[in-house]
Amino acid sequence: MVKFSDFGLSIELEKALSNMGFEEPTPIQAQALPIALQGKDMIGQAQTGTGKTTAFGVPLLEKIVKEDGIQGLVLAPTRELAVQVAEELNRIGQVKGIRTLPIYGGQDIGRQIRALKNRPQIIAATPGRLIDHIERRTIRLGNIKTAVLDEADEMLNMGFIEDIERILGEIEGERQTLLFSATMPKRIQALAEKFMHEPEIVKVKAKELTVKNIEQTYMEVHEKQKFDVLCSLLDIQSPELAIVFGRTKRRVDEVVEGLIKRGYSAEGIHGDIPQAKRDQVIRRFKDQTIDIMVATDVAARGLDISGVSHVYNFDIPQDPESYVHRIGRTGRAGNKGLAVTFVSPREIDHLKIIENVTKTKMNKQPVPSFKDVLAGNQQSTINRLMNTIDKNDNNDYKRIAETLLEDTDSVTLLSAALKLLTKDPDVTPVKITAVEPLRTKKPKSGGGRDRKRYGDRSRGGSRDRREGGKERREGGSRERRRPRNRTK
Repeated sequence: MVKFSDFGLSIELEKALSNMGFEEPTPIQAQALPIALQGKDMIGQAQTGTGKTTAFGVPLLEKIVKEDGIQGLVLAPTRELAVQVAEELNRIGQVKGIRTLPIYGGQDIGRQIRALKNRPQIIAATPGRLIDHIERRTIRLGNIKTAVLDEADEMLNMGFIEDIERILGEIEGERQTLLFSATMPKRIQALAEKFMHEPEIVKVKAKELTVKNIEQTYMEVHEKQKFDVLCSLLDIQSPELAIVFGRTKRRVDEVVEGLIKRGYSAEGIHGDIPQAKRDQVIRRFKDQTIDIMVATDVAARGLDISGVSHVYNFDIPQDPESYVHRIGRTGRAGNKGLAVTFVSPREIDHLKIIENVTKTKMNKQPVPSFKDVLAGNQQSTINRLMNTIDKNDNNDYKRIAETLLEDTDSVTLLSAALKLLTKDPDVTPVKITAVEPLRTKKPKSGGGRDRKRYGDRSRGGSRDRREGGKERREGGSRERRRPRNRTK
């Protein structure tokens, strides 16, 4: 059995990993660490949720010298992932005194410039905002020892490939380059050939992904039925924490509004919601102040939240990679998870494509009936009642109960209490705008122009003009590709 102590890490990093409860490396970590710690270039083919942040973070942090300014760079496709990576690297690097600063669009650039004066050693950045800093000369890459491209295929799909090439071209001298990608399209292979030196390749096979702890099911549901079916499942399954995925920003807003109208504790995140608000929603979800979060694909990409018991694909994802990313939000840290996908009759062929690519067979489940929902609510009431008994803090009510039992038999009294406590299925009218079923023909990859592969691509939406006068197109949380007429 391989342990982190077998890799010859510094005392500081071993202590940090131990403090975080890490003992055994994941498959990608076990394969990547021996190579990356030798300073070699490496390509890691792995999905989100496999532990790749630690796989590149540990070798990155081992090289850092505290006084030498910015020495490490991690490029990520979204601001959420950049923040997530920064948080993870700060946890691992805290014993060594190494600080990572997230740099992303949507945040005041002046605030970032002030934070850079505190001389962080590592930058976790989205490509567009990093280029803004490079052009302002507020970030210089001359001292970079290690560059990491995280989720390179997603950055390709979002049109960042030219930005990445420019950024890597700005790094002078020798460097170690680590590239992580779920898939390896030709453009990513060409990028590796151009900027990497004899990279070694490590792969985590699909069967080793974290989906092994996730029960995957689907329901054939007409568009008009989806919301009522979702509410029925929430009543029957009583998830501790659930993420609901919608295809568009409008979809997310309408589902959140409908859930709140029916009495559920829910909030949403997507690209048009201000970053501060999104951070607040994620924090409330982590703290379990709310128990349902509705999200677009990209807004939730990279989220690492423990305790998510259920994932509901309100809209079927547009490609297998997004499906794996979505359901990977649950079934973490050895816990069991449940993923339910709603499929319209015209989308069955699309579902088969996802099953074929992911080598997963989803079990078809019947749409729950009114009796199923009522039974689920009754069971939920019984569970709450038994939990109250276990807490044994109901002494103030015992005298009242004894008085009631003098006039009524216990079975009648308890059944009346259960009826009073049980929530009837809510049929409050909710309007959810219908969307067209997905086409089964998968568009060909076309680099930055291929923006229809993923959900949350609505035109219009928010435009962030604070980034040095350049626009940022929101497709979830994605910055618009920079103009071509750049000088290198």
